[in-house]
Amino acid sequence: MPDATGLELLAGEIGDAAPDAILGTLHFRGQATLLAHPRHVRSVLERLRAAGYANLMSVHGVDYYPEEPRLGVIYELLDRGRRDRVRVKVRVHTEDPHVPSVTPEWPTANHHEREAYDMFGVVFDDHPDLRRILMPEDYEGHPQRRDFPVGGEPVIFTKDAGTRQDYTQ
Repeated sequence: MPDATGLELLAGEIGDAAPDAILGTLHFRGQATLLAHPRHVRSVLERLRAAGYANLMSVHGVDYYPEEPRLGVIYELLDRGRRDRVRVKVRVHTEDPHVPSVTPEWPTANHHEREAYDMFGVVFDDHPDLRRILMPEDYEGHPQRRDFPVGGEPVIFTKDAGTRQDYTQ
C-alpha cells in the first residue's frame, strides 16, 4: 500500500489531469484509499492502471446508513510488480444511485457490478447486461441495505419447470 505521502502524491497526479476527480484521500489501517467523484471513476481507474495498478481485484457495494451520501462502491486495484494495493471509493445518494460502469475497460467488473446492483441498488450506467444476479428478477428491494427488514422474507425457488416448492423450511 502506498504510505500517506505516496497516496497524496498519487492523488495529486490524478488531480492535475482532472481537478475535480479526487475528493480526498484516506490512509487507515494500512489501506490506501482515493475518494473519487462518481462521474470520474473511469478516468481515475485508467490513470491508476497507467501508474501500474493493472489488476481490478474486486468491486464492492457498501451501505453507510444513516450517513449521506448513503451508498458506496469500492474498487480494489493491485500492482503485482510492487505487490501494492490501492482502493478507489465513490459515494452516491439513494435518490440518484448512478455510477458509470467500468466493465468495458475492466471485464472482471461485470459480475461484481451486477451484484452491487442486485444487493444495494447501485445503477451502473452503460453496463452491458445490468440485471439481478443473485435474487429473482421480480424481487423487490435490495437485501444488503441496512434498512432492509432483518430476516428478509421467504423466497420460493423453482426446482423443476412448472413445479414450485418452498425450500425455506
